[in-house]
Amino acid sequence: MDKKVLITGSNGLLGQALVKLYLDKGEFQVHGCGRGPNKLNLENFSYHSLDLTDWDALKAVLNQGPFDAIINTAAMTNVDQCESEHEACRAINVGVPEFIVNNIPESTHFIHISTDFVFDGTAGPYSENDVPNPLSFYAKSKYDSEQAVLKSDHKKSTIGRTMIVYGTGEDLSRNNIVMWAIGELLSGNELNIVNDQYRSPSWANDLAMACFLIHQKGKLGLYHLSGSETFSMFELVQNIAEYLGVDKALINPITSDALNRPAPRPMVTGFVIDKAVNELGYKPHTLNEVLSIIAPQKKNS
Repeated sequence: MDKKVLITGSNGLLGQALVKLYLDKGEFQVHGCGRGPNKLNLENFSYHSLDLTDWDALKAVLNQGPFDAIINTAAMTNVDQCESEHEACRAINVGVPEFIVNNIPESTHFIHISTDFVFDGTAGPYSENDVPNPLSFYAKSKYDSEQAVLKSDHKKSTIGRTMIVYGTGEDLSRNNIVMWAIGELLSGNELNIVNDQYRSPSWANDLAMACFLIHQKGKLGLYHLSGSETFSMFELVQNIAEYLGVDKALINPITSDALNRPAPRPMVTGFVIDKAVNELGYKPHTLNEVLSIIAPQKKNS
């Protein structure tokens, strides 16, 4: 238990999955931090409640180390909110990872989570070699965060890009499309779902394992980490309805233009995950495999 790890944003979906995974390994002192009270009632877990953009408070948590690894899952991910709250967006999305890499020892492996939104969605699916072209303020902030990390003096760093993270968690502040769709469909509610945006949904548990493998294997640089299947959002929800045995007529296709959202979205992303598969041994579950695990939980609740 001499190795310490720190998970920022440990109250979030991915953060919770990472905390549970590292605790299950039994080899680490696991620390987490985020805004508000701890949502995980787990033994052998140290939680620090703070505003991550309070640099003195964040430095005090970093001083609890040295950490063998720090995995930064904290982010402002509401794309439309970022479009109107620039200062808050950049503070958490760029300022936090930049502060961390500049205030940790070289021995600490820093793993930072980014997004498919760094691409413009005109040529998906994307590999690590493709050139980003962010469309929204959120996307630009995440791309800038990648650059801040990769160009810093701290060389033991890894960027893990992902998308449409879904799964179950404790008292989550934001729902995810898969769990939301399961709940709505089981309630018999009609859904309007965009049919012109394509993504590769990523199970939080798979993504947590990818981060763990990056840490354990000491892999640096850039990795694309998502599910292996790419769907339109409409196709995704149709697949969920089919798995649940719910009438797919509840799902109405609409275009992105019909939503008239403030921030632009990339239309077609998806990832080529060959690098993660070959170098990490990353083996993401299919949507139906995950539904067999999480859908019964939703039915029971």
